[in-house]
Amino acid sequence: MSFAQVPVRTPRLNRSELAVPGSSPHFFEKAAKSAADIVFLDLEDSVAPDKKEEARKNVIAAINDIDWGDKTLSVRINGLDTPWMYRDLVDVLEQTGDRLDLIMIPKVGTAADVYAVDVLVTQIEQAKGRRKRLGFELIVETALGMMNVETIAGASQRNESLHFGVADYAASTRARTTNIGGANRDYVVLTDPDPEGRRQLHWGDMWHYALARLVVAARAHGLRPVDGPFGDFKDPEGFAAQARRAAALGCEGKWAIHPSQIALANEVFTPPAAEVEKARRILAAMAEAERAGKGAVQLDGKLIDIASIRQARAIVALAEHIAARGG
Repeated sequence: MSFAQVPVRTPRLNRSELAVPGSSPHFFEKAAKSAADIVFLDLEDSVAPDKKEEARKNVIAAINDIDWGDKTLSVRINGLDTPWMYRDLVDVLEQTGDRLDLIMIPKVGTAADVYAVDVLVTQIEQAKGRRKRLGFELIVETALGMMNVETIAGASQRNESLHFGVADYAASTRARTTNIGGANRDYVVLTDPDPEGRRQLHWGDMWHYALARLVVAARAHGLRPVDGPFGDFKDPEGFAAQARRAAALGCEGKWAIHPSQIALANEVFTPPAAEVEKARRILAAMAEAERAGKGAVQLDGKLIDIASIRQARAIVALAEHIAARGG
């Protein structure tokens, strides 16, 4: 391990993150009773410009009046380049109590963007005597943001998670797609002809580089990497496939833009029972070896190294966290 230690920020379950438009208050109660780990009330992309102020009032009322139970609650503010962002922060933070957990900042392009929001949030917390220190969720969804993702991840002690905003990222990089996430039939490799002249197409993941880079930046700063939306909510198989790919890369969860995607995300990002059991056996074998004064650990005829032990601890800790939440 490096002498430089990575601090782990506030631990939260983040398997599923449900997006709820602030202009649709009839969805709020359902969101509060859903199985989503985190709910973010949206003031940005899902709200039309002429509905921004109304949505803000709806969100304030929802934070104050609805029983959110033990669910983590977030608000996505408008971007720093809009005339609504400052009022989102001022009104929401000055007119609500301490139930809110997180602020989601969209289209973060530089570390200075995070710093600007941090300054304003800190001033409001101090002025209003807010007891709970708010955390930040940061959406990386532009070419500028991806270029600066490492400095963005370390821009504030409030940072808790990095999210990949695939739709705006595609627009920013001028990718030839109109899908929100998912595969692209043009992102393929055509093999050379075999002896019979046959050729094959191998599909690739056009988002692999961006998501992998975001995961590395997040983990290097102790943050949770989270995959963003999958637009076709009528394609559960496609959503699950994208979630599994994100989990394989190291993400802790994925957005749900429709309630039907919550259970899928929770299932994919919950470690399977067999995996948890194996992790427990690894830790038990390690403990037994330590008691016997042995430096090496073996299980099922295989040597267990320190990295395996760290992975096992992480899996068991996640399983226990989920169990504590009744999942």
